[in-house]
Amino acid sequence: MGERVHRSLMNIKVGMLFYILSLFLAFFSRRIFLECLGAEFIGLTDMLSNIMSFLSVAELGIGMSIVFFLYKPLQEDNHEKINEIVSMLAYLYRCIGFVIGGIGVVVSLFFPWWFSNISSGLPLVYFAFYSFLATSMTGYIFNYRQLLVSANQKQYVVHSYFQTIGLLQSITQIVLAYYFRNLYLWVVVGLVYTVIGCILFNRRINREYPWLKIDLKAGRKNLKQYPEVLKKTRQIFVQRINDFVLNRCDALFIGWFVSVTQVAFYGNYMMLIYKMIFLVNILSDGLRAGVGNLLAEGNEKNTMKVFWELVAVRFFIMGGIIFSLLIGIQGFITCWLGADYQLSMVIVYLLILHLFFYLQDAAVLIFINGAGLYQDVWATWTSFAITISVTLILGPFLGIAGILIGKISSLLIINVFWKPYFLFSQGFHKSVWEYWRGMAPFYLFFAIYTGFAILIKQQIIDVYADSFLTLIISGALTYVPLMGLYFITLFVCTRGMKYFVARKPTLFRIMNKLTFSRF
Repeated sequence: MGERVHRSLMNIKVGMLFYILSLFLAFFSRRIFLECLGAEFIGLTDMLSNIMSFLSVAELGIGMSIVFFLYKPLQEDNHEKINEIVSMLAYLYRCIGFVIGGIGVVVSLFFPWWFSNISSGLPLVYFAFYSFLATSMTGYIFNYRQLLVSANQKQYVVHSYFQTIGLLQSITQIVLAYYFRNLYLWVVVGLVYTVIGCILFNRRINREYPWLKIDLKAGRKNLKQYPEVLKKTRQIFVQRINDFVLNRCDALFIGWFVSVTQVAFYGNYMMLIYKMIFLVNILSDGLRAGVGNLLAEGNEKNTMKVFWELVAVRFFIMGGIIFSLLIGIQGFITCWLGADYQLSMVIVYLLILHLFFYLQDAAVLIFINGAGLYQDVWATWTSFAITISVTLILGPFLGIAGILIGKISSLLIINVFWKPYFLFSQGFHKSVWEYWRGMAPFYLFFAIYTGFAILIKQQIIDVYADSFLTLIISGALTYVPLMGLYFITLFVCTRGMKYFVARKPTLFRIMNKLTFSRF
């Protein structure tokens, strides 16, 4: 147990370290790339990256399926079994790599129609795409063993190699972009660092697991011994398709319905939002542990107590993220890149509304996964159909706003309404009205404080924040009191936040005295 906890903490520490480093570098590099390489080229790379994400759906979730079978032999230190499973993974990933390469070549045949208005010309499009394609294939064919490291709770090893390579790649691209402004050179650097990363990482694996022997022929035969791999793969594949459409398709639709340059503008906002989502997940991941065991205990009262505690904590963290975006994202974009890179406030509000719907059901999804409730596959396909249909109808007329409305529509129907009903009826065996009675205060107070955040933006930030310094000062002077009042409101008006604060008795007593609460 001690070793597992140590490795988990190492994963978190290393992940946070590289998160902070990559956060600062990302903001700096984005500005340099936009100034030195142009918004059109950055939009193009964002679109090509989205196409590569689509091609990676061919992975089907095989990696996640096979990792499941590695846990027990790793615990037992069964080298023979581990070699069997990793050989099977090597065979499948090699097949996937070549399949992705083949599909990529076919997809590239349509580039003359998709990128007919690119001023830099089709040769650059093909050069960049085939470089990205080679990078992806290299990862599948040579880096499959990183899944063994992850299954062994040594994700920090993977982070330390690939994140370091990524940081060095970004620094090199920044320098070359600033001095040479050569688009082809920028692309080549990514491929070169991928090869370097593969070589260094596999040397580390050879030292870490000297007994690991890969036999591709045996891996192909071993597929018959693990029929559940294909079963789990089918379940995960449906989720991956929907996740791609909801979170990775934006750049493709914007490029088709609006322009490649607008992809870069949109990407600036999404970079901020993705960093926020990643931070939310880091802060919330520690709350996920033990939900499966909790449900297995069968203590209904304790289960519901923890559920509402998770809801309260998530809504507080989510408020911290969304209120900060409402108050400062437009001002930040202006100070960071310039007013010319701003999107309209309608699009910004839709982006934040989508983020709210995306984050608000976290507690429901944690308990659904903990209870193993995966049978509602139809809901995933329905979400996919809604997103695509609404986007194709509204996208050509409303542009980015229409694309976001498509995503919001599916989240509203499936995540806001269906998932809670599914959990309460199939998992908790309770009426869904109990859920909505408990959620009503959270939605109400979140809406009220969202209104306060918008007023702060309009009456204070827009008036006084004309530089990074004034943005930080005015933002802090308004944001901190707002979050303090929001926390007190949740504590006074929801049992979930009281349950959470009660874990720290001293703080709980102080909060009770300050708010005259009884519990």
